Order: sequence, then C-alpha cells, then structure tokens
Amino acid sequence: MINLTFIRHTSVDVPPGVCYGQTDVPLAPSFPEEALIVKDGLAGIHFDEIYCSPLSRCVRLAEYCGFTTPKFDKRLMEMNFGEWEMMRYDKITDPRLQEWYADFMNVAPTGGESSIQQRHRLECFLSELKERNYTPGAKIAVFTHGGIMIHAMAMLSGITYEEAFRRQPGYGAILHLSL
Repeated sequence: MINLTFIRHTSVDVPPGVCYGQTDVPLAPSFPEEALIVKDGLAGIHFDEIYCSPLSRCVRLAEYCGFTTPKFDKRLMEMNFGEWEMMRYDKITDPRLQEWYADFMNVAPTGGESSIQQRHRLECFLSELKERNYTPGAKIAVFTHGGIMIHAMAMLSGITYEEAFRRQPGYGAILHLSL
C-alpha cells in the first residue's frame, strides 16, 4: 500500500466564473496565509517522494512547504479547457458548451480535453507509482489541482463522481488516500 497525500494549490487571482484550467495563473494575495496553513498541515510528515504539477500555483506551494526539488509531472495538471481558457463561462458562445454541460465526463471543450481524458492521465500516473516498488506504507505527496483530486477521490475512495464533486477539496486542501 502507498499512502498518497494530495495537496491542492491555494486560491488564485482570477475573477469568479473564469475558466482557467491549464493557464498558468497567478496566486491570490492571500497566498502567504493560506500556504502557512498547508505547511502546518504537512508538518511532521516525512514523504518518500514529492510530485508536483508544473503549473506555478502548485510549484510555489510545494516550495513554500519546503519541497524545493519535487518531480514535475504534466499528468497532474488541471483539465485543459482549450479555446475556453481564460473566458468567463457565461461569455463562451461555443455551441459545444451545452454538450459539455450535459456530459462533461466525455465531451471535451473545443481544443481541450474531456474529464475522462484527465482521469486517464491520473490513472497512468498511479499505475506508474504502483510499478515503482515503493516499500509498503511509503508516503507520497502530490501537489496538484481540484480536478485531479476529484478523480483521485472517485478512483481511490470508491465514491461516485456526484459525491466527489460535492466534496471537492477547497483551495489549500490536504487529502489523504491509499493506493
């Protein structure tokens, strides 16, 4: 068994209702206060390995928490919203938007990826972790995004996606799961 600790980046400096996915957006001015809470929440845990999305909002949090040399993995990035990136949802005129609302798991935003494609990225990442032959009880930290954490909850906790979305971890959340 591998003990996974998923850590979501802190609040971003993006207006509410803007689709930002894989865009490398800045962190909110509250970063120092939020990051300190995360750092305190991780205090005393020795991790055997640290993985991190390469987006700066995750990198900055990992560094603040003292993890200056994580292994960067693009599979841990937020969903790619393609042409919708940095647009307000209520201003997107793409006809695919309604299709996406009706079936976001399988329909991809124009030029982006579907939720199931994001899940597949996480499945590949987790499969590689299993193959690495960590010692039983190994502790792995994963600095990542809300979408990845929802998939992790559904895959590793056995809850439905409906429940995972209801329990979506907030900014700066720490989630402990086992693989």
